[in-house]
Amino acid sequence: MSVTLTVYFDDPFYAILAERREDGALCVARQVFGPEPSDIEVLDWVLREFPRLRWSPAVEDAPHSPIAANPKRRQRQAAREATHGIGTRSQQALQLDREQRAMARKVNRREREEAEAERRFLLRQQKKKARHRGH
Repeated sequence: MSVTLTVYFDDPFYAILAERREDGALCVARQVFGPEPSDIEVLDWVLREFPRLRWSPAVEDAPHSPIAANPKRRQRQAAREATHGIGTRSQQALQLDREQRAMARKVNRREREEAEAERRFLLRQQKKKARHRGH
């Protein structure tokens, strides 16, 4: 299992994107941080909050290429990734998580509304019977 943390500016706040890769699957968690964090604040956040992150469902990940040994190549690759921003797979994983949470909210809301409608219907029926009996 490998984890990559990316701190980026998502106007108007900074956010931390954590990517976890294991067994060909990618899971992503995003946390809005607020003002620009220092290295110490990021380390403190990792130690305190990382275990409580809510990870997205696993998305199939492309095979990860090993890091090149040449330091200049690693530097160029890091610069390319920094300018590229969040990876497409990460965006897909975050979108999938958002969609699943939205569907769960929709189902819960529908159930609550149906239960409320049933309660109101039964209340109307009771009032109707009470009026019919003359109470």
